[in-house]
Amino acid sequence: MGLFKPQVKTLIERKDFDGLNQLLTDNPDLANQGITIPYDLWCRTKAHPLHRICDGVISGKITDDKAVNFAEIFLSHGADIDGDKARDGGTPLLAAASLHAEQVGIFYINNGADVHYTYKGDGATALHWASFCGRDKLVDRLIKADAVIDAKDTEHKSTPLGWALHALMKNDKMNAHNQFSCIKMLLRAGADKEKLSKEHKEYLEKLANEQIFVNRY
Repeated sequence: MGLFKPQVKTLIERKDFDGLNQLLTDNPDLANQGITIPYDLWCRTKAHPLHRICDGVISGKITDDKAVNFAEIFLSHGADIDGDKARDGGTPLLAAASLHAEQVGIFYINNGADVHYTYKGDGATALHWASFCGRDKLVDRLIKADAVIDAKDTEHKSTPLGWALHALMKNDKMNAHNQFSCIKMLLRAGADKEKLSKEHKEYLEKLANEQIFVNRY
């Protein structure tokens, strides 16, 4: 009996909240054990469950609010809000910001997530990614949590403002969300335009001169 209980990943895929709660009650260590991407048969890389539920959001298989429900269950059983941070594997907040899981990211901040964490691979922060993805509610929450406004990533040497501008410059319709609003928020919060690249400065000036940018927000 009990030898073939569903795994954490399977329960997430089934959206079996009660089953997951019971499994973690019986095996609380599982709240911090890595799993592969839900609904993905090919993924072999494991990451913290609080990260992986964000992968479910970007895939469209889990809604943002349902992902928050999952997060609540994991945290109630001792999940580390900063996930794989200690192993330089990123944090759930960074995952939420980069995977369009906006409500989840706000939930993580409200529960003490490290808003200053910088990913070792490229030096990006959650504010970089939320700005790039145009997730203005998360950008607003990060600013209010005192995230560093003008931090530069190590790969592109760009600030969150530069990342938001770059997203617009790419004209990637799959990533077209609220970048205009993010840009305005960052500027109001004191983002330094002088830290932008020449290309990004010119693009910001172009936007400032366009009526759509003035009136949209």
